Order: sequence, then C-alpha cells, then structure tokens
Amino acid sequence: MSESAKDTVIAQRRFKSRAKRRSARERLRRRYRPDRVRILFVGESPPASGRFFYQADSGLYRAVRDTFLAAFPSLQKTRFLDSFRSRGCYLVDLCGEPVDKMTRQARRCACRAGEVPLARTILALRPRIMVTIVRSIRANVRRAQKRAGWSGLHLELPYPGRWYRHRMQFRRQLLLLLQG
Repeated sequence: MSESAKDTVIAQRRFKSRAKRRSARERLRRRYRPDRVRILFVGESPPASGRFFYQADSGLYRAVRDTFLAAFPSLQKTRFLDSFRSRGCYLVDLCGEPVDKMTRQARRCACRAGEVPLARTILALRPRIMVTIVRSIRANVRRAQKRAGWSGLHLELPYPGRWYRHRMQFRRQLLLLLQG
C-alpha cells in the first residue's frame, strides 16, 4: 500500500472515531434534555480531553453542580444531572467538536460556523433565560440569538476554570440568577 493510501485509511479511521464519539456525546446530552427548557446554558465546545458535562466528569460540571447545590441544598449530589433537567436546565455547545486545541483563527471560524446551528437550537427550545459560559463566545451567542429572534434575560459568565477570580465570579452571578 502506498504512503498516501495509508494516510487516507488513517484519516478515515480518525474521522469515524470522532463521529462515533460525537454521536455518543449527543445521545447522552439528549437524555438530559428537559421537556421545557427554562434556562439554556451555552458552552463553547466539549473539551478535547474527552471529558464532558453530561458524563459528570468535567470542571464545568463540578462548578455548575456546586453552585446549584449552594442555591438548592436539598438537591442530591449523586443525581445532579436529573435535578438539573427537572429544573428546566439544559447545556448545549456552540461548537460540536472540541476547539480548545485549535489555533486562534481556526477556533474563531469554528465558533462562527456554530452560530446557525445554535440559532436553530434556540428556535426549537425557546428558553426563557440564556447563560453564556465563556465570555469569548458572547458575540457568537448574541448573533445566534438575533438570528433566532430571541429576546430575554441573557447572562454572560466567565469560564470557571483555572482562575480563582473567574470561579468566584461565575458562582456569585449564577447564584444570583438561581435564587432570584
């Protein structure tokens, strides 16, 4: 087999593997979709690490769960995703594939390409409130909202990742929304 043929086979296998992972992620996400979405959380993308909010193994999952538990102490920590869904909350991503390992330009293009699918999601779900969970995508989310003709309360939060200040700001602002 020639080198180019080998490269083609490898590329096809990688593509199939990524498609299979994406399909599994989306099935899991849909499992937690509420009948009526009250608060739509919008993240940038699933992380390249393979962690995922709906697998209950990501930093974002822990930050959201801990904030909800502070707002609603009666929630069960072990069944958080069920409680999240029962409160009408749902998290979607602007981009279907991980963007955190992309170059700045490729990441920007991927986010821009995610605006139309996000607008369709907003139209389908008609949330009362939207929460953007990465300030770098706020313009993309706003354009998707405009395209969908959506208006309502929109909260833009910093990603509660590495920086303590961002985690505290995320928690404080989300608590105000949840308790308000």
